[in-house]
Amino acid sequence: MPQTFDLILSGGTVHLPGGPAQVDVGVRGGKIVAIGTNLGDAGERIECTGLDVLPGVIDSQVHFREPGLEHKEDLESGSRAAVLGGVTAVFEMPNTNPNTDTAERVGDKLQRAHHRMWCDHAFYVGATADNAPQLKELERIPGTAGVKIFMGASTGSLLVAEDDALSAVLASGTRRVAIHAEDEARMNARKDYRVEGDASSHPVWRDDESALMATKRIVGLARKARRRIHVLHITTPAELEFLAQHKDIATCEVTPQHLTLAGEDAYPRLGSYAQMNPPIRSGAHRDGLWHWLRQGVPDVLGSDHAPHTKEEKAKPYPASPSGMPGVQTLVPLLLNHVAEGRLTLQRFIDLTSAGPQRIFGLVGKGRIVPGYDADFTIVDLKKRWTVGADWLASRCGWSPFEGDTLTGKAIGTVIRGKRVMWEDSLANEATGEALRFEATEFA
Repeated sequence: MPQTFDLILSGGTVHLPGGPAQVDVGVRGGKIVAIGTNLGDAGERIECTGLDVLPGVIDSQVHFREPGLEHKEDLESGSRAAVLGGVTAVFEMPNTNPNTDTAERVGDKLQRAHHRMWCDHAFYVGATADNAPQLKELERIPGTAGVKIFMGASTGSLLVAEDDALSAVLASGTRRVAIHAEDEARMNARKDYRVEGDASSHPVWRDDESALMATKRIVGLARKARRRIHVLHITTPAELEFLAQHKDIATCEVTPQHLTLAGEDAYPRLGSYAQMNPPIRSGAHRDGLWHWLRQGVPDVLGSDHAPHTKEEKAKPYPASPSGMPGVQTLVPLLLNHVAEGRLTLQRFIDLTSAGPQRIFGLVGKGRIVPGYDADFTIVDLKKRWTVGADWLASRCGWSPFEGDTLTGKAIGTVIRGKRVMWEDSLANEATGEALRFEATEFA
């Protein structure tokens, strides 16, 4: 007997766990319920002929700046940029004002986000020396992505720099802890390496060794605590070479920015707009990241979307803040790398959907499988287009990739069976929900 579905995606190349297939996908109640051909009737049908249907892309590191810094971004505008770029879910970081470091502040973010964010979402809890004893309870709050440690100072006031405080944080809880690994003591000692008005001195100040030292320290402390960690935004090949020896306890992330930009070009062309933490480094560093990516060491791609206004970025270095927007350009930048042969589409899917699901224990996300949420990033791999200011949705109003011509773009974003974006047009309303994790669902 023919079935009836809420939605059928038909005619596309669907990327299943076993590989690409010319099949249709049937959705009912926000879930994938059938994969095959001639499925039946549906209330809505999305014609995907000539397009590739990928599992919904998950960006596991964004800074949407709410509360307290809404002049740069907020949960609505940041998530709008996400779905316009093809991202179906995000993990948002805790360095807001106030910091997201108590149960009340996590609850406030979840309340602000519900059906106001366009994509599904989770929030990190910020670690401090003071809240370490409470982290084992805070990480169990539904809708939390876990705990985030800043070993080196960046935007905001969150900082846990000393080994005893780091050990206390690692001893409190069981979920994988996300790490910003830069050595605060070394960077404090090297502040004189900053050159007034010259952002290219940023990677000289926050040098390779500051990153490698911190990564080695946190892996050693994690082993003593028997605690899994996730090292964010890796910028040096030496860190990836080291982490390749510690995959049992440490996963890691690379960003599209560090895979795309090289300091020799970026700083003369973009100035402080290329400034982020950890820094954009040399072309040799970028090539080294690609080497280890092809070796399979990085586990996920995160955008580290960290917007600041043009007025703030225009301040002379080092008064200019570090960070750049990236959630909207994550998918097209990486599809362009696919088009140019640096990355396979299979590896892209692993880094942006299956990888985050596996590492963080997401429930019902990251795969096109019956029973999973009907989240899809629908892309045109051959579309050649130019990143224009009119396409950018972040409140900061700029991108380091504005004006770049790319091959590959998200045509549609479907979340739990709802067409949230199609051909750059949004749905009538935001319906983002909190993400579910094994660690909070079955604690």
